[in-house]
Amino acid sequence: MDGTRPAYHVQSLERGLAVICAFGSGTPELTLSDVARATGLTRAAARRFLLTLVDLGYVRTDGKFFSLTARVLELGYAFLSSMTLPEVAQPHLERLSAEVHESSSVSVLDGSDIVYVARVAVTRIMTVSINVGTRFPAYATSMGHVLLAGLDEDSLAAYLDRTPLERLTAHTLNSPVALRAALAEVRARGWALVDQELEEGLRAVAAPIRDRRGRVVAAVNVSTHASRYTRESVREEMVQPLLAAAKRIEADLAVAPDRARHA
Repeated sequence: MDGTRPAYHVQSLERGLAVICAFGSGTPELTLSDVARATGLTRAAARRFLLTLVDLGYVRTDGKFFSLTARVLELGYAFLSSMTLPEVAQPHLERLSAEVHESSSVSVLDGSDIVYVARVAVTRIMTVSINVGTRFPAYATSMGHVLLAGLDEDSLAAYLDRTPLERLTAHTLNSPVALRAALAEVRARGWALVDQELEEGLRAVAAPIRDRRGRVVAAVNVSTHASRYTRESVREEMVQPLLAAAKRIEADLAVAPDRARHA
């Protein structure tokens, strides 16, 4: 076991999860060699983990290629079913989307990414489809800016230390100085506008969702295509409905059962 890990750390569990995470939208089928390369495991170790996952029903194989089964969804469902947030947010997203005629979503911060936990899609505005469970780099998204702005200084510094700020479009903020400046603006005004930083043509505005102690636990956004709304029209037509929706979600979360209020 790695000496830098705590004594309780179970390395085999870590490696098994790494094998599952090797599969993705761009890699739905992998060979044994692919998995070993993606995880840094030896071929022998990768084979043991894959065959164990096959026995457990999380992976299938045709003898050469491996792929995940639908049973993996149980892992994500267990998390979502323990949260009140998606259940509380969904009707408010439906109301918000009907009001502004655009897609709306709620996400939480997980490591360096945002993860979508609730969504109402009105139109498809991205080349990548978005569903519950979709992940995007936080630094390039409106909800990510809101969630990062809610971190304390030590947590934000740790995020910047571990996260390479890759330029995804010509508009992406890919320096810590520029990102910090943007996050300071978000804190000051209470919402974030990201203009084509994740994908060309995509504009989105997001607001924080806070718990009863004032901590930012999630973010809600509205996204649109740059051909339909200018930056100014986004501010004029979407910000107030968005902020109102965030407040309604917060109010409902405040009276939700304690066991499931966390995000």
